[in-house]
Amino acid sequence: MKTSDFYYELPQELIAQTPSDVRSESRLLVYNRADGSIEHRIFKDITEYLRPGDVLVRNTTKVIPARIFGEREETGGRMEFLLLKRIDEHRWESLVKPGRRAKAGLRFKVTDELYAVIESVLDDGGRIVRLEYDGIFEEILDRAGELPLPPYITSRTAEKGRYQTVYAKQTGSAAAPTAGLHFTDELFAELDKKGVETVDILLHVGLGTFRPVSVDTVEEHHMHSEHYEVSAEAAERINAARRNGGRIIAVGTTSCRTLESVADADGTVHPGTGETDIFITPGYRFKAVDALVTNFHLPESTLLMLISALAGRENMLAAYQTAIEERYRFFSFGDAMLIY
Repeated sequence: MKTSDFYYELPQELIAQTPSDVRSESRLLVYNRADGSIEHRIFKDITEYLRPGDVLVRNTTKVIPARIFGEREETGGRMEFLLLKRIDEHRWESLVKPGRRAKAGLRFKVTDELYAVIESVLDDGGRIVRLEYDGIFEEILDRAGELPLPPYITSRTAEKGRYQTVYAKQTGSAAAPTAGLHFTDELFAELDKKGVETVDILLHVGLGTFRPVSVDTVEEHHMHSEHYEVSAEAAERINAARRNGGRIIAVGTTSCRTLESVADADGTVHPGTGETDIFITPGYRFKAVDALVTNFHLPESTLLMLISALAGRENMLAAYQTAIEERYRFFSFGDAMLIY
């Protein structure tokens, strides 16, 4: 497959710069895989498409203020670090900018209590960065860092919490699982009343999720691994729902990739903790996921390839064209899709 097969033209003004005023009142494009029909709804209407016995699987990862800026004490040269994946207490796999100046051995002052040392250069251009600090790391990073909003968002949202889901718990992501941004506690309460279960799993969003595809042929793209956790309780609840005829609805591509990473061919989900570099493209047979809540993704992205695997490339590109004509808002702070 060619990467260009997943290209579409998006007017710049449809890239959402701010979230909707109310999380659950963003728009929702509903795509029915059985007949190819499309409905235009408000996100809170999702309750009408879920049935008693269904399970919503959500990713409880929390975005850290992973964007930090350092200065070389000898020269004053500035360096931007994006912390992607924690290796141990002090070392992180990171992206740096400007990369050409980020040589191994260089040390940068971030704040009086935090320093960053470039330990090594990775084959893909990333860096292993050692952070030097005394004290509680999370508190130090909270003071020193910024939430790493995607580069296509040029305005800075005033409320940090809007780039977190209401159920975010475990810190470790460099980007939000944005499909979950539309849910509210009230919406979950309504779904619970209806008999729709909610199950929590974890995938820390890193380079594997948002790294652009830079090769011409899809099969040549290398996915970076990301840390996941599926508890025994979560696996059992998902498996029980499937045995009883319920559908498994993944909230976001990160939940989808995690479930597909831990499922047998018959859809049985196994508990575990590990790393996944699963790359889902058209031709893939889904084992665990029956439906997906997701945002609108960038052209030629691995995420657009994933939804094309679920619902068909031509179908998804046609649905995206409909969304453009209907003036939906795209990407992280944009509107949502339900594919079922």
